[in-house]
Amino acid sequence: MSSSPTPTTQEADPLSSTVPAPLMSELKVTLIGALLIAVGPVSMVLYTPALPDIVRYFGTTGAMVQMTVTLYFGGFALTQLICGPISDAIGRRPVILTFMSIYLVSCIMVLLAESIEVMLAARFLQGVGAAAGMAIARAIVRDVFTDARAVRIMNLMGLFIAIAPAAAPALGGLTIEFAPWKTLFALMAIMGVGVIGVTIFSLRETITRDVSRLRPRALLASYRTLLTTPYFMLASLVVALSIGAVYMLATVLPFILMVRVGLSPTAYGLSQILQAGAYILGALAVQTLLPRRGADALVPIGLAVVIAGCIALVALIALFGPTFLTVMLPIAVYSFGIAFIMPSMLTNSLMPFPSMAGAASALTAFLQMAAGLISSALAAAFANPTVSLAVLMPAMGVASALCWLYWRRLPAPGLTIKT
Repeated sequence: MSSSPTPTTQEADPLSSTVPAPLMSELKVTLIGALLIAVGPVSMVLYTPALPDIVRYFGTTGAMVQMTVTLYFGGFALTQLICGPISDAIGRRPVILTFMSIYLVSCIMVLLAESIEVMLAARFLQGVGAAAGMAIARAIVRDVFTDARAVRIMNLMGLFIAIAPAAAPALGGLTIEFAPWKTLFALMAIMGVGVIGVTIFSLRETITRDVSRLRPRALLASYRTLLTTPYFMLASLVVALSIGAVYMLATVLPFILMVRVGLSPTAYGLSQILQAGAYILGALAVQTLLPRRGADALVPIGLAVVIAGCIALVALIALFGPTFLTVMLPIAVYSFGIAFIMPSMLTNSLMPFPSMAGAASALTAFLQMAAGLISSALAAAFANPTVSLAVLMPAMGVASALCWLYWRRLPAPGLTIKT
């Protein structure tokens, strides 16, 4: 007896005149994907306005508390490489539930922590648990849609990748004005419960279980294929380098805007709304332009805007020094440009790999977090945080543009690459 075809692809049957209905609607995939993606960036920076309070609470040093950001980065980045391929083998839903349970336990650990060592361990576990959201959300999009709808969803989901690390500090700053800093981790726990609930009651499984993909040889083959495919690597690096600079801001901007410029924690949090608003405007512009220009044609526009933001950052700081406007206005321009880059490059990085969408999505997300982690570590090597910002952000913007220039010369692989 022949097996029935899997309902996870949206490609039309060549013997049929109709395209099968998607497993989930475009709106549902967008909303669930946005929720999954938001967990990681929100958990990374929601508590950053409370860093001085945490130093006092545990009676430790600022350097030790900053390690809570670094360890989160490390757990998040490394786990991307594991949860994506596992979800290719056993399904998206069980992996999300397992890792979000780890995330929930880590939040409870912080709420009960009475030493900085416990918090450090909890933050690493929190990064591990949050990793599944970003990797699997994009894979779900690739599972369900392979046409222009995938680009639209990637664009809308991209909002949350850039908005979350900008808007979360505003919420964090407002919260600690009225409640203890641990309240922020209670909010994260509530978010984790929400993701688990949505996964159980709303998310449909989008792939057919195939545990043979869990074999070490198969996993290594997946990553070997991805790492040796220039089309994938360059497309992923365009995204990783541009968005990695945004992640770096979480460790640099508090020292510039609060220590050098003199903003309060609440004012600092609210200042990040400018960056989020710029990305929203960019994403709305992309939604308007997509039907007329196409996603690929928007990438050079976005990169030009990113480079313009970098030039403005260097020029304004050199002329006037660090102020709210000389720092945040160029960053807002940079964020506006990223919105034009992400939909096309994310979609192009995943489309050639239908049989390993989880691994491809995971490696893309890993490269983003790795770029943020490396740039944050480099920023710490500078004595002056303003100089680190003025050097590293332009360097990453230019590197992203160079990767795109090489990528655009490559032929797109066929949609048949398998392990």
